[in-house]
Amino acid sequence: METRGIEDMFDFRRLPKDAIVLLLLLIYFPVGICLMLIRIFIGIHVFLVSCALPESFVRRFIVRVMWSVLGLHVRQKNPRSRDKNTKLYICNHVTEFDHNIINLLTPCNTPQLEGSKGFVCWARGFMEIHATSGQRAIEDALQRYCSSDGTSPLLVFPEEDTTNGRAGLLKFNSWPFSLTDSIQPVALRVNRPLVALSTPECSWLMELLWTFFAPCTVYHVSWLPPVSRQDGESTQEFADKVQELLAGELSLVSTKITKADKAEHIKRKRHAIPQTSAGVRPGSIGLGFMVHNLGTDDHTIAKMAQQVKDVLPHIPLNVITKDLAKTNCVDTTITNLLENKEESSMEATGTSTFGSKLSSYSSGSAPTIKPAAKCFGKSPVDRHLSLQERKEALYNFARRRYIEKHGLDQGESH
Repeated sequence: METRGIEDMFDFRRLPKDAIVLLLLLIYFPVGICLMLIRIFIGIHVFLVSCALPESFVRRFIVRVMWSVLGLHVRQKNPRSRDKNTKLYICNHVTEFDHNIINLLTPCNTPQLEGSKGFVCWARGFMEIHATSGQRAIEDALQRYCSSDGTSPLLVFPEEDTTNGRAGLLKFNSWPFSLTDSIQPVALRVNRPLVALSTPECSWLMELLWTFFAPCTVYHVSWLPPVSRQDGESTQEFADKVQELLAGELSLVSTKITKADKAEHIKRKRHAIPQTSAGVRPGSIGLGFMVHNLGTDDHTIAKMAQQVKDVLPHIPLNVITKDLAKTNCVDTTITNLLENKEESSMEATGTSTFGSKLSSYSSGSAPTIKPAAKCFGKSPVDRHLSLQERKEALYNFARRRYIEKHGLDQGESH
């Protein structure tokens, strides 16, 4: 899926883009601030009540009513499909409080695999995992938990990160599906007016304040029939099958985008505005800023990277893309990569030089590509001439490869 798909799966801004909705938000703002302050006070009492009352249907009913006062409304579909013998619930992930919502409907425990520990972990309703010997030890501990009698079911989010719940599902991690052979899929859809449900890199505490500020947040929980792993079916195939099942229930796309892809995309967006540095022309900085503001996506960057790749076929695409993110200019990127040829070549192979890489692809009858200058020019004129010679040699090399590839004559290429 293109990066545009990643853009659709997450809300990178909290406020709406639509002018009418933004005007309504401005009108609602004083009311939202008052609601947030009142709900903070009520929320403290909800926490104390949930701690004081023992686990029971009465406790869940009281807490559910109090959560409605806080603006969190829960609706469930097909509750009779819930299997009391199933020890593992698999759910898509939309907000930081999904596990609390499911726990209002039925007793379950959600393991905290990363993040806060101790009191904060307990106060948020997570089950702390004490295994510290790596992922395998955690899986073994959870597998023993699922096989024990009298324990509440586990609730796991195999996406491992939140989405906006409108476009697609992140690729399910396969490890939760190795805990048991039978799982209960839970489809979660969340609606909230005026402001986004969540934004990347926002803390859970800030998300809670925005939840109190919004008029309401409605959670729709759909219980799907239990699914069992077939004989000979791998855990990844089992995970993909459940992912497709939930995506179909929610009318979403089942993607191959992972949590790591989301983190990488956020990192690239954070550094999207190019900074002034050595080897980048001032004109290209202004162009990069302008193109970024106009909404250039990775599809355009990929096309530009392919143009650079045609001229510099031995530079890795990740190096080309990284420089294009700063310059947004094919010619400037070619110049930067030529001026830093040794660094680019070391990143590609670790030992080979840029000149030797190019010459290894030249045919026996073709002239050898002229490598970099053996010494750094003492004057700007010398350095410019050396750069021009290298660029001309590379252009000739790329032109010759194109002619040989397509069987053209020298005269036809002009």
